[in-house]
Amino acid sequence: MRSEFPNTVSYSRFVELSQSVLMPMTIFLKTCCLGHCTGISFVDSTPIRVCNNKRVKRNKVFRGIAEVGKSTMGWFYGFKLHIVINDKGEILNFAITQANVGDRQPLKNENFLKAVFGKLFADKGYISEQLAKILFVSDILDKPLQIDPSSPI
Repeated sequence: MRSEFPNTVSYSRFVELSQSVLMPMTIFLKTCCLGHCTGISFVDSTPIRVCNNKRVKRNKVFRGIAEVGKSTMGWFYGFKLHIVINDKGEILNFAITQANVGDRQPLKNENFLKAVFGKLFADKGYISEQLAKILFVSDILDKPLQIDPSSPI
């Protein structure tokens, strides 16, 4: 399909060019492409692996930036992508953190959830008393979340 795309670049040139457009593309996504909250939102994180665990000590790409962290699938080296979406699947906000940052940390940042109202659904790893207080004050929770310290959850 070279006749359809005559100006394509090689893979190595693509990687080189993508580094220079990362920040403008992120700003574009944050300013123009985010959806609107409908009152029902979901939050979760996913790992962005930099390399295989066997190659962590030899890796040079993100040395000093990427960290070792744990997800539900085990240990990995890289970053975490935290996303908040609405019930239509539109992205409301996103953040990229080092892998060793807990899932609750971005939610404690008031700018991360400033456009979210109504109900916010997440998995069990997001439960904490401090976070419940923050979300209740922000009108994201309808009532204070009661956490029983003796509960196995």
